[in-house]
Amino acid sequence: MSNRYKILRDRQQREVNAFPFFFAFSEKQFTEGMKSFGLSAGEESKLYSLGGTGGFYRRTDHDRLHEMFDRHAEEHQTAVDGDTTGEGYIYEMFSYELANHEYTYTNDISSTLDALGLTAEDINADKRFQRGLAKAISALWQTKGGDNI
Repeated sequence: MSNRYKILRDRQQREVNAFPFFFAFSEKQFTEGMKSFGLSAGEESKLYSLGGTGGFYRRTDHDRLHEMFDRHAEEHQTAVDGDTTGEGYIYEMFSYELANHEYTYTNDISSTLDALGLTAEDINADKRFQRGLAKAISALWQTKGGDNI
């Protein structure tokens, strides 16, 4: 069975990877990145920084970048909203992120929740999240062959 969350996430990651960024952690890398954008010294004002990531993009791409990120968030939210029971996309979302954050080794869901932008309050307030999370935890422990502690 394919994981719809992973499929969506992978497609979105490919879009982000294809977006015109450069990353620079030294002056030399920054100069090379500027050149890759057809920019010269003194044209730094034509760039925006991507937070504290070391990433840079053209100011002219600003709206397009935010439209992409907004669309990604909307696609994810639409998939969550479409899962009326918590046993579809929501379960697959928790299943993927719990495994990705090694839940069966840590027995801690905090990094999973952080990755999903959720809080314990969000889980407690939504029966679908509760059901999907419980199902994913149970399935992971069954796969591992251990007891659910």
